Amino acid sequence: MITRELQPEEVASLAPQLLELQRRAYSVEAALIGDDRIPPLHESRQDLVSARLHWVVTFDGDRIAGALGYSVEGGSVDIDRLMIDPSYNRKGLGSSLVTEVMSLQARTIVATGRENAPARALYEGLGFTHDRDIEPVAGLWVSQYSRHSLAITGAVADDHR
Repeated sequence: MITRELQPEEVASLAPQLLELQRRAYSVEAALIGDDRIPPLHESRQDLVSARLHWVVTFDGDRIAGALGYSVEGGSVDIDRLMIDPSYNRKGLGSSLVTEVMSLQARTIVATGRENAPARALYEGLGFTHDRDIEPVAGLWVSQYSRHSLAITGAVADDHR
């Protein structure tokens, strides 16, 4: 398997594969949290491309096994979406992709469904701190996490979102 950052022009050409992966991955989360109102489940190809995210993708041959879309803003990496093909779940691919972007800035933030125990365990296992739970849509609870990089800051900061 090969992991690499996509060039901006590649996002458009790989959008159909990314969108299919996104639907498969977020269908698993929807089942775990008992709610299918997760925004990435309802995106179009154009929505995915226009999100203007940076992408780190792991290829298994010409198949996308996992992808992480993120943005960088105000000294933080914001993991917007982590998508693993269900056939690759529990093989370390998610941890590998998250680790790939954690060192880009002093702080990394991410959110996941509050009832998504596997995702929460992944982030907590990588040293993320649970900051708070929010309810962006009635009945849909999301847990927000942050992590401060020791390599960049030299110490873990105490501030939260």
